[in-house]
Amino acid sequence: MTHQTIGHVWGRTVLIDTTPEAERTLQERNQRQARNRWHSVVVAGPANVCAAALACKGKRFLSSEAPRLPLEGCDAARCECRYRHYNDRRGEPRRSDERTGAARTRASTERRGTRGRRATDV
Repeated sequence: MTHQTIGHVWGRTVLIDTTPEAERTLQERNQRQARNRWHSVVVAGPANVCAAALACKGKRFLSSEAPRLPLEGCDAARCECRYRHYNDRRGEPRRSDERTGAARTRASTERRGTRGRRATDV
C-alpha cells in the first residue's frame, strides 16, 4: 500500500511520500537544520550556467534566505543548478590567528588612561 498525498512545495503541486519512515526522515532533517542556525548554501551548476546563476556565483546564503531553484530569470531549458551545503555561512578564516592557529595575545596592562563615564566606574 502506498502512502502518498498531494501537497504544495514552493508553489508546485507534488506527490509527498507519507510513509512513517519518510515522515521520520523529514523530521530528523528539519531538526538537524534547526540546530545549525548558520547552515548555508551556494548555488552551484555546470560550466555553462545561466546569467542568473552567474550572478550568485560564490555567494553563500543562509538556508532560510537562499533563492529557490530554478532561479528567477533562468533561461535554461532544464535547470541543472543545485545547492552546495556548508555548516557555516562564513568562508575562509578571516583573521590571521584563525589561519595559522596561533593564540591571540592580549595586552598585559590596562591601556585606558581615563576613568569611565558611569558613576559606578572607579
